[in-house]
Amino acid sequence: MSKVKTGLSKKLLTRVLSVYFILTLIVTLGQIFTEYLNAKNHIEGELQTLKNTFSTSLTRAIWELNTPQAVSIAEGLMELPIVDGVQIRDENANYIADLGRTNKQPMEPVTTGVMRDHAGGTFGYSFPLIFEFSGRTSQVGDVTLYSSFEIIFGRIEVGIFFLIGNAFIKTAFLIFLFLNAFRRMLTDPLAELTEQISKFDINRLEQSKLHVRLTEENELKVLQDSYNQLVDDLIRFQNKLNQAQDELRTANLKLDEHNLSLEQEVARKTASLSKIMLDLEQQKDELMVHQKELKQENENRRKVEEELLKKNAELAESMKTLQMAKDQLVESERMASLGGLVAGIAHDVNTPLGVGVTAASFLQERLKGLQHAFDEKSLTAKTMATFLNEGQQTATLLLTNLNRASELIASFKQVAVDQTSEAERDFDLGEYLQEIIQSLAPNFKKTQHKIEVDCPAHLQVRCAPGIIAQIFTNMIMNSLIHGFENKKAGTIQIKVSRQDDNIHIQYKDDGKGLSQQLLNKLFEAFFTTRRGRGGSGLGTHIMYNLVTQALHGQIDAQSEEGKGLCYDIHFPVKRD
Repeated sequence: MSKVKTGLSKKLLTRVLSVYFILTLIVTLGQIFTEYLNAKNHIEGELQTLKNTFSTSLTRAIWELNTPQAVSIAEGLMELPIVDGVQIRDENANYIADLGRTNKQPMEPVTTGVMRDHAGGTFGYSFPLIFEFSGRTSQVGDVTLYSSFEIIFGRIEVGIFFLIGNAFIKTAFLIFLFLNAFRRMLTDPLAELTEQISKFDINRLEQSKLHVRLTEENELKVLQDSYNQLVDDLIRFQNKLNQAQDELRTANLKLDEHNLSLEQEVARKTASLSKIMLDLEQQKDELMVHQKELKQENENRRKVEEELLKKNAELAESMKTLQMAKDQLVESERMASLGGLVAGIAHDVNTPLGVGVTAASFLQERLKGLQHAFDEKSLTAKTMATFLNEGQQTATLLLTNLNRASELIASFKQVAVDQTSEAERDFDLGEYLQEIIQSLAPNFKKTQHKIEVDCPAHLQVRCAPGIIAQIFTNMIMNSLIHGFENKKAGTIQIKVSRQDDNIHIQYKDDGKGLSQQLLNKLFEAFFTTRRGRGGSGLGTHIMYNLVTQALHGQIDAQSEEGKGLCYDIHFPVKRD
């Protein structure tokens, strides 16, 4: 413990001295920097004073083109202690003299006196040389006088050493004072306190009090008084504890007397208990009678259970009937989907057929007109050319619309047959998707929605095509009816890929999407967001059963409100 207190004193002393040392260092550096600035300003003033000393003679020498004299003046300036370099130039900024430590000057002549700092620890004062003649003035050149940091340091060197020595002396004296004060006021009292506290004895509390020689009222004095007060409190508590032990011994004597009275009371209670046992025997006989009554009740309960079993059998039959009704509803949903497909195809086929009938009627009228002209022998080359031109256009229009109707009927026929057939066959998945989309095209005819398909060419699968048709029909129609509700232009993206022996289909739309609560119920039977508006709630349930049971695959859905709906479907290329 003594080492800990001593370490605390050293840490405190170290921190105090560290702060003093830093402050002394900052003040000393500030004084040195001030001395430097004062010396530099003084030297700059001396350089400016030199201007008045030699500028007249140097100006006349340059005016009289006396270059040796100008150089001689420059060499004389170099002898001055504050001059480290001299540059003299003429009015064209050509150097007449360049002596000592100098720096390259700008090409323009100096027009006013200016003081500049230069690289390499030098600084210089530049001023122009003006010659006056007959009341007129003319600049004949300029001069730059250089001085350096070494010259400044030479002037303040003694002052710097004095400042540093003064700081060291003050610091050493302060350290001595602090060490003596800390030892007398903190370290020694703490060590004495620590030693006396370590001799604490619980059995000799009075002798364990602290008696430290403290000359001042400070925190250590308060600590000693508090510690002694704590010892006094322990003495009082110890006295109270002894008193409590005496009271406890007295209480134990009273407890023994009470236990004796309790034993007597127990004897009396035992006699009463014997009487109670006799009463219990009598009650046992009465319980036997009640047991016979319970047997009768159990018999009645058995009959009730038999009745419940009969009701359960009836309930199971009802569940079977309900399942059959559900299957019929699923089949009805598939037929309803096919019926909608039929209505759409019929409407879309009527257009090319109507155009074809109109074209055939027009062609028939033109043939009658040609026959009449032929019979009347009024047939001209112009009439024949007009008929041939109109007949060619009519035949082209008729053939184009009949081919369009034929393609629609062929696509519908294949999809419709597949949806009502469970036969499996090999087919190109990409081409079949185009047939499905073409058969559903009438439903998108009056909208701006579009379907984008990305499927590898010649991707062969083996399954019942009607399953694929039913799945995609439900997904596309759900997007059109639910996802794109109140939306003018939507996009459906279908991406098909093969992964080893499995087909992966990703179906995405950018419709209104579903919340997480609705998404969790998406594949449940009879779940719909259009309850009361024509929605049966079996579309997604049928999709789930077709993928998981008929295709032996799996289907997952992801969605957020306002961010569309996405289906991920995986199933094998060929079922085992």
